[in-house]
Amino acid sequence: MSDHEGESGLTRGELARTTSCNIETIRYYEKTGMLPDPPRTAAGYRVYSKAHVARLRFILRARELGFTIDDIRGLVGLDDGAVPSCADVKERTERHLADVRAKIADLLRIEAVLATTSAKCSGDQVPHCPVLETLAGE
Repeated sequence: MSDHEGESGLTRGELARTTSCNIETIRYYEKTGMLPDPPRTAAGYRVYSKAHVARLRFILRARELGFTIDDIRGLVGLDDGAVPSCADVKERTERHLADVRAKIADLLRIEAVLATTSAKCSGDQVPHCPVLETLAGE
């Protein structure tokens, strides 16, 4: 029997496997206070609860959607200790959405320039290259 058997919960490794998250990432979220410190067994093993799993999944999903650590702190009420209102969450989400849309617009401009430039290039073994000329600002 291991030193953590009989306790309800998961070890850090089990939490990592359950959430498909790297152990170092879990350590980082604990160190920054994003993930609350779990209780420990008498032998000193951390025991993570369903609440830890849910919080970590929330953080990971928010990161997948591009929210910053500060935004996530606000979404879970860590920055001021208060549960955020729907208005607070909407404001953060709308701000993030505007940032995402600006990045998409930038990427579409980049795509257009690259597509136009690439179309000008023959791809032959010639010294004249429209791609290099465009990058050089010619």
